[in-house]
Amino acid sequence: MDFTLLAEAFSTVMLTPINFIFVFIGITAGIIVGALPGLTATMGCALLIPFTFGLPPIQGLLMLIGIFCGGIYGGSISGILIRTPGTPAAAATLLDGYPLAQKGLAGKAIGIGTVASFVGGTTGAVIMTFLSPQIAKIGLKFGPPEFCALAIFGLGMIITISGRSILKGIIAALFGLMITVIGFDPLSGVPRFTFGSQNLLGGVTFIPALIGLFGYAQVFRNIEKITTLPPVESKVEKILPKISEVTSNLKTMFKSAVMGTFIGSIPGTGCDVAAFITYGEAKRSSKHPEKFGTGILQGVAAPEAGNNAATGGAMIPMLTLGVPGDAVTAVLLGALTIHGLQPGPMLFRDHLDVVYPIFAGMIMAQFILLIVGLSGARVFAKLITVDRKILTPVIFFLCVVGSYAMRFSFFDVGLSLVIGVIAYFMEYYDYPVSPILLALILGPMAEQNLRRSLIISHGDPTVFFTRPISAAFILLAVAVIISSYYRIKKTAKREQQNALPDQGQD
Repeated sequence: MDFTLLAEAFSTVMLTPINFIFVFIGITAGIIVGALPGLTATMGCALLIPFTFGLPPIQGLLMLIGIFCGGIYGGSISGILIRTPGTPAAAATLLDGYPLAQKGLAGKAIGIGTVASFVGGTTGAVIMTFLSPQIAKIGLKFGPPEFCALAIFGLGMIITISGRSILKGIIAALFGLMITVIGFDPLSGVPRFTFGSQNLLGGVTFIPALIGLFGYAQVFRNIEKITTLPPVESKVEKILPKISEVTSNLKTMFKSAVMGTFIGSIPGTGCDVAAFITYGEAKRSSKHPEKFGTGILQGVAAPEAGNNAATGGAMIPMLTLGVPGDAVTAVLLGALTIHGLQPGPMLFRDHLDVVYPIFAGMIMAQFILLIVGLSGARVFAKLITVDRKILTPVIFFLCVVGSYAMRFSFFDVGLSLVIGVIAYFMEYYDYPVSPILLALILGPMAEQNLRRSLIISHGDPTVFFTRPISAAFILLAVAVIISSYYRIKKTAKREQQNALPDQGQD
């Protein structure tokens, strides 16, 4: 690490107005794109890459980095306000963010989410700057057994987000896993459960499924109660979280940030996996896990710190190895190539004049994100006060546009609508929807790498226990499942004991 070059890069990025402007434009555009359901950070970067062709490499890359960071954060805004996450990475945030908005605390939810995003993003960017080569070496050791074990560890978090009934959570997750096997077999190429439909050969696209689970289902709930629900008053005067609220969640933010950076640095995982794992860990280690899902600030702080930290983590293998950490960094990989730069070890040898400004730009982007997020939170929070008779058609329109925009397919719109109907009835009978989403994210990773591992080991399942990293993840998964199970039972027993005196009084 050449600290002289790093200092010069910070000076170049921060003191040159044009560089600052491009980061600001990227952050603002990313927040807008991320807040619109279906228009992900990946799509935002892909759509705006052509605008960077005529720019110097540093300025073009800084704008794309801003879109990346802003898009991941922006997805939480629609998740908190209308229970429809703008990006998959924000799906865990709405579990407590939307209940906070229903309590009239949308502004505070966005505020703590913004601070957590800043803490997580800054932590991830700093770790990326100083530990890129070391973390990339760990990520390079991941093979099919390690990826499968990581997916199993993530699926173990289903118990922590299942609510009061573990059985219903498992049933919901199995339904999600059933959806993931639709389409071509990833190894043999044989169509599975397509029922003769060519539109299903590629499987159920993730974005339409996400919009159906949380967007259309919310529209149906609003329609059901549109004449009886009182208008929600958003306390927009309480946007900035109190110092005590920040400090009480600071430990969670930093722990989630470190976890998110490590998860993001593993190629093929991404911010959505980081968000759910950090949320599950925050709930597992909490003294009051029963409060998660009812609207608490810790439930917003954990996933927002985790998914924003993963942005820095995902950049590590992309820059040092030329291997994208997720879909967005795959787009950024293309942008580097377009500008005549080859990611990998040679980039650090031949183009330090580009590498260090990228590090500085990632850190500066977090401060701009904090300013733009907090200054715009009052406007964002006011959206929740819109009459439901107006807001519901708007949400429906955004759902249609979001589900259509991914592949420009009306089939996806209809499929998303069907999934929304199923999600509506599942929640009506108290089946949690979040395990479905987690299964959709981790199911393909688990299946593909399980089969690859068994092919490599000639059918020997001990391959998962003879490799240290995969064995560690499996042991962690077992520990999480056992500890979460006993926590849930302990909480249920405590609630039952508390209810007995009330029944006696009645």
